[in-house]
Amino acid sequence: MTVPSFFEPPPDARAAAVLILFGEGADGPDILLTERAATLNKHAGQPAFPGGRIDPEDDGPVAAALREAWEEAGVEPSGVDVLCSLPELYLSRSEHRVTPVAGWWREPSEIAPGHPGEVAMVARVPIAELVDPANRLTVRHPSGLKLGPAFRVREMLVWGFTGMLLTEVLEAGGWDRPWDAERVEDLPQDVLDLASRD
Repeated sequence: MTVPSFFEPPPDARAAAVLILFGEGADGPDILLTERAATLNKHAGQPAFPGGRIDPEDDGPVAAALREAWEEAGVEPSGVDVLCSLPELYLSRSEHRVTPVAGWWREPSEIAPGHPGEVAMVARVPIAELVDPANRLTVRHPSGLKLGPAFRVREMLVWGFTGMLLTEVLEAGGWDRPWDAERVEDLPQDVLDLASRD
């Protein structure tokens, strides 16, 4: 995957990692997503891949991604085969350089929000639902600025950094299906209100 210039991280950005976890679920191949608690100060209420800041005791981004997936969603690290790490991406709203780590869920564990103050929901979202053109759209700020691709799945609006990264991953994996990028919707007011805390 190539990194667009506006996603290239500056060297002083804080290091973080997310886990893009693929599995074989009841409805076919899927990807694990979380929804952040609405009470958080940063990225409140937003769907995301499990992840967070790389702590000093972590042995790099892979260890951090696995630790965060365990803490946030109950993903047992021993059941995950790490496939690769993707190039770092800059998340400007929180000034982090994020390493996406791709993994295969060889032995799935029971999932549940690990900490209700941080995670509101966890879901295994089938790839078939993610690539269904009926679930794809482009989101726009009320000012008219297009904010990028989004997904409506499992009662979540997946947009922003996660929507962009998910779009890239689905394309790279060869799963993407043609969809109407001209289907544009304004971000709902409740989503805007939560995003304004960042």
